[in-house]
Amino acid sequence: MFTGIIAYTGKLHKKNNLVFNFKTKKAFCKKIKKGSSVSINGACLTVFRQPDNQLFSVQLMPETLQKTMLGQIKPGRMVNLELPVSAKELLAGHIVQGHVDGVGTIQSIQKDKNSRLLDISVTKKVSKYIADKGSVAVNGISLTAIKAQKTMFSVGIIPYTWKYTMLQQIKVGDQVNIEVDIIAKYLERLVKPYQK
Repeated sequence: MFTGIIAYTGKLHKKNNLVFNFKTKKAFCKKIKKGSSVSINGACLTVFRQPDNQLFSVQLMPETLQKTMLGQIKPGRMVNLELPVSAKELLAGHIVQGHVDGVGTIQSIQKDKNSRLLDISVTKKVSKYIADKGSVAVNGISLTAIKAQKTMFSVGIIPYTWKYTMLQQIKVGDQVNIEVDIIAKYLERLVKPYQK
């Protein structure tokens, strides 16, 4: 389980078929080992060999390539990294599982004084779980939806998040991983049997 609070970033070093190698700070690599779970742009993946200095490797399944934007990342592009939360830590963001529900597309980026507003288009299948002032994870970042519509939602990005995550490189037309709030999905499942 993750919280969507991004403490590290890295860059795709190289990819070979389904093996992706990422470069990041030594401090991050020291905290992981073979078999560790890591969130990369919001997708929970497993480190499959012992990290080496500033490099670690994960293997992606074809399903992950289909359901996320990870396959589109080119070497040198920045990614958000997060370690799983432990029982000792504060749950500072919201419950993020690292299970990507869909891919969204950045429709606009507007500056609003010290922050930025992003409009992100998504499918109806994803948007039905996003509510005004509700939690949503965008490339693994815990954010609050400002406005939720049928196939679009907006989020505000504070200067700190813009500076210390991969969002600083984002452009209109880029795709991002979206994970909706797990509570909304459980509520839907609980009430479904009682709906006519």
